[in-house]
Amino acid sequence: MTVKIGCIVEGHGDVVAVPLLIRRIAAELHPDLVIETPRPIRVHRNQVVQADKLERRVELATQRIDGQGAIFIVLDADDACPAQLGPELINRVSQTRSDLPIAVVLAKYEFEAWFLASAESLRGQRGLKDNIQPPNEPETIRGAKEWLTHRMEGSRTYSETHDQPALAALFDMEQARQADSFDKCYRDIVSLLEKLQEANHQTSE
Repeated sequence: MTVKIGCIVEGHGDVVAVPLLIRRIAAELHPDLVIETPRPIRVHRNQVVQADKLERRVELATQRIDGQGAIFIVLDADDACPAQLGPELINRVSQTRSDLPIAVVLAKYEFEAWFLASAESLRGQRGLKDNIQPPNEPETIRGAKEWLTHRMEGSRTYSETHDQPALAALFDMEQARQADSFDKCYRDIVSLLEKLQEANHQTSE
């Protein structure tokens, strides 16, 4: 069974990391599903609050999945409150495509905070030291990328383009669910997969 998910992301590393994350969760929970994720569409964070900018990306993502499937949006919350901005965005995009399941996830403050929450599972990976410990409250740390750089061996520095996808393939998702925004991300992906699976069953009957 094949399902399509159109992704809208912010950063260059997200273009690879987000589809990879979806496939990891699908392989774990629904190994019979084949996930098609056309190349994600990027949107700059400062454009999200502008009228029609995000909506246009949703329409483009819908075209890439041929109008069938789901839309998954992952952005960094930055200074915004995810509990406030998230519902505003989902309301906007749901009005744009009410016929498709859509989820919006805001990482607080950034995607890499999820790596901090699961730091133990990343020891020795991608140049990270063997003794790194997760911070007590990973989602309160500004500069998660810098946090990772400071815990790398020698002169290594964290690279969003290269390290983010690699760590997304390795991090322990259960550990990461201690971060509220990743827990929501995980639950939203599970929900989208279940809705797509149910829609496929109904179509085949």
